Amino acid sequence: MRVLGVDPGLTRCGLGVVDGGTGRAVRCVAVDVVRTPVDASLADRLLRVSDAVEEWLDRYRPEAVAVERVFSQHNVRTAMGTAQAGGVVALGAARRGLPVVFHTPSEVKAAVTGSGRADKAQVTGMVTRLLGLAERPSPADAADALALAICHLWREPMRARLAEAEERAAQLAKTHRARLAAAAKSAQGKRRGSAEGGAAR
Repeated sequence: MRVLGVDPGLTRCGLGVVDGGTGRAVRCVAVDVVRTPVDASLADRLLRVSDAVEEWLDRYRPEAVAVERVFSQHNVRTAMGTAQAGGVVALGAARRGLPVVFHTPSEVKAAVTGSGRADKAQVTGMVTRLLGLAERPSPADAADALALAICHLWREPMRARLAEAEERAAQLAKTHRARLAAAAKSAQGKRRGSAEGGAAR
């Protein structure tokens, strides 16, 4: 499975494509960071991010897109820009019918390092090691994009299995309730018939 990981942002937007093999084997296909000038208008910056993402979607043809979810930031302006960039990414993927999953930073850290409180240096180090890269991805946005893709490759199969199990359980519960209702209706009919027979006698 091929996943495009995106660490959204207006100043820097990390993009990383990772292929997942058997088990937990992962391979880096491409990684880069899209930069937009801080003095450009919001619309122009979002357009530049959109153009870059569209190009990567067409060039690398991922099967899914993993985006970092804006979880909590003290700087509201930065959080807004990050969320807007993430929306642009989701839109580009949706146009191609690709599934988009948002992962929180703690989910990504836990998947890659084993700790949801790992710092950026630890994440970058583990990404470098897991992908067998000759150099550490830089800046951190590039490493984060690759980490997002790895997180999705490792978590999505389990999430899909859990969703499937929940769907089966819901279907079984629905069938069970229908049987109980049918049994209750049948018993009620028998009682009514018995009462009517007794009255006739």
